[in-house]
Amino acid sequence: MTVDRRQKLARLVKLQERLKELHEARRATHLKEAAMAEAEAAELAERLDAPDSLAALFPALYHDRIARALTRKEKCLERAAEEAAMVAAAGARADVAGRAHTSAVRRHERAAEEKAVLELLEQQREP
Repeated sequence: MTVDRRQKLARLVKLQERLKELHEARRATHLKEAAMAEAEAAELAERLDAPDSLAALFPALYHDRIARALTRKEKCLERAAEEAAMVAAAGARADVAGRAHTSAVRRHERAAEEKAVLELLEQQREP
């Protein structure tokens, strides 16, 4: 194992972790947007039922905005689910890269130990 391979695997592990964090952040953003759309729909529905509201003059407008808010909520939830799948995939890739890095480091350490033992044995054989 060369140092280059270990370094490349270490960088790959960092990259996969950062990618996972990116997808987690995007998922959180989509969930926040879904919650905001749901709150907007609830607020509009509440105004629609209020006696002193302009909803009596424009009920179709209120119903349309409520429907758009609920549609936006569903789309955001779908995107959040997609990001959750990407988080899982990035996590799996990070785990695989981490195991490969650990294996490479162990192989390098084992080779270094074997080399040191062989050098010690050679020194003892020479008078």
